[in-house]
Amino acid sequence: MALRGLAASGPGSRGPLDEAVAAAEERGAPAVVVAAGGTPEDNEEDEGRGRGLLRWDGFSAWLHCVCVVGFDLELGQAVEVIYPQHSKLTDKEKTNICYLSFPDSNSGCLGDTQFCFRFRQSSGRRVSLHCLLDHYDKDLPVYLKKDPAYFYGYVYFRQVRDKSLKRGYFQKSLVLISKLPYIHFFHTVLKQIAPEYFEKSEPYLEAACNDVDRWPAPVPGKTLYLPIMGVVMKVRIPTCHDKPGTTQIAQLTQQADTHISVILPTVHEVDLFRCFCPVFLHSQMLWELVLLGEPLVVMAPSPSESSETVLALTNCISPLKYFSDFRPYFTIHDSEFKEYTTRTQAPPSVILGVTNPFFAKTLQHWPHIIRIGDLKPAGEIPKQVKVKKLKNLKTLDSKPGVYTSYKPYLSRDEEIIKQLQKGVQQKRPSEAQSVILRRYFLELTQSFIIPLERYVASLMPLQKSISPWKSPPQLRQFLPEEFMKTLEKTGPQLTSRIKGDWIGLYRHFLKSPNFDGWFKTRRKEMTQKLEALHLEALCEEDLLLWTQKHTEVETVDLVLKLKNKLLQADREHLPVKPDTMEKLRTHIDAIILALPEDLQGILLKTDMT
Repeated sequence: MALRGLAASGPGSRGPLDEAVAAAEERGAPAVVVAAGGTPEDNEEDEGRGRGLLRWDGFSAWLHCVCVVGFDLELGQAVEVIYPQHSKLTDKEKTNICYLSFPDSNSGCLGDTQFCFRFRQSSGRRVSLHCLLDHYDKDLPVYLKKDPAYFYGYVYFRQVRDKSLKRGYFQKSLVLISKLPYIHFFHTVLKQIAPEYFEKSEPYLEAACNDVDRWPAPVPGKTLYLPIMGVVMKVRIPTCHDKPGTTQIAQLTQQADTHISVILPTVHEVDLFRCFCPVFLHSQMLWELVLLGEPLVVMAPSPSESSETVLALTNCISPLKYFSDFRPYFTIHDSEFKEYTTRTQAPPSVILGVTNPFFAKTLQHWPHIIRIGDLKPAGEIPKQVKVKKLKNLKTLDSKPGVYTSYKPYLSRDEEIIKQLQKGVQQKRPSEAQSVILRRYFLELTQSFIIPLERYVASLMPLQKSISPWKSPPQLRQFLPEEFMKTLEKTGPQLTSRIKGDWIGLYRHFLKSPNFDGWFKTRRKEMTQKLEALHLEALCEEDLLLWTQKHTEVETVDLVLKLKNKLLQADREHLPVKPDTMEKLRTHIDAIILALPEDLQGILLKTDMT
């Protein structure tokens, strides 16, 4: 087997790659390695299947279920298969999946089409997050953390002529339902399994799901080897400790590893330049609209174009998370259709991707509409669209353009436009153009967020104010005007060449859902840091000496409080050093042993909840 040489382990042991290749060989197919941003240095053996997981626990860490949606002449779209069969979906969720898994009839998608959708989990049902996933979530970048209220659907749709069928067409979608926003990864999985599934049907799907169930858990930062139907995928999920904007492309392409046949440098990113290509003259204005959480509609000819463009928009403010709702593909049958199209209130903070011409009329009261034509293959550039008045948008047949009356706060950066235009003239690959555009967005976002980070850090109490015998001190309040005064000396002008009304942009941002989400996240992190520092301060005290000067009742109260602190540190994943936790346990044991025997027995049994 050609892949044997990749394993570093000796003849008596099997590394994760050996096991993945063996699983691929069981299928009797040649093993191909598909790599997604990983380096040999972090190639550690995952304890995945050695954790004594139950059947389907491995599968649940990656997917909620797999659905097959077909077309029935009497019923219309219908879920034909759900696998594993015990997977739970409410009727409302099944209806949403049915309608979102097929392109609108006007899209005319012949052949194979891939796209993605996102839908709200039904209210009233238990939020069934895999217990291990919560643990791994804490190491993910904030923009890759799961939203417990939403599912993603990754679709591989096939529509081909078939005279043997009454309708004259074979129409079917294979859909992966997951909590994980790993767009590029799941589209790659579907490319590997969907074409053969359409030929071989259910037994093939069952075998593919069994392969997924044997995968190690999606641990951020580890190189994972994932076998599926004779193919071994090599994947690395980013961590919150990775430097923003770094990619593994350079390292991977320089490796003289002949066994890696396809390189996927990311699990979640889309081809940014391809999506922004028709509107790159206005990319900075679109960045502002996304940053401010403005209501945005993307009108596109097909679900693949609409979903890619919506995902590119939410991605452009990275490493900030887009905290509002977004729907890469939205239909008139969606359960939130009335909520999002009502004219009785202002449009909500949401980005919608639509293809049905009906939306041109239904959403014409929305303040910002991006109308795009067919996305051109890499290397071609469509005619640049113009910013137009909203009143000029009558139908979905209107010319491509950005329909808005929004006046950007910042002056347009002509440098990036020249750089991208030069790239197009020189036929620079789309991937390279995406790297340039992504770096530009990253620098713009960082220039904007650094002054906020600096000010928020100043709200943290001084370490000397933390007393082990008092509750941890509170963070100072965020005062918008106080923050605005800091911009004169330490504003974005220190890191960005872009001129304009930065103050106005900040004032608008402070009222947006993205600021609200960002600040809540930072406040939680800082509060947890204060709790961790308080724990460390407690550990440095001579607690045994303290108990000698206090009553038994006060000592018991201290023990119960310390036990609670330990549980809190574990439950909330507080940033506490392991030796601090050990010290605290030692303190607790020493205090309990100094108490009378009857109290010792009670306290040793007591575990706080």
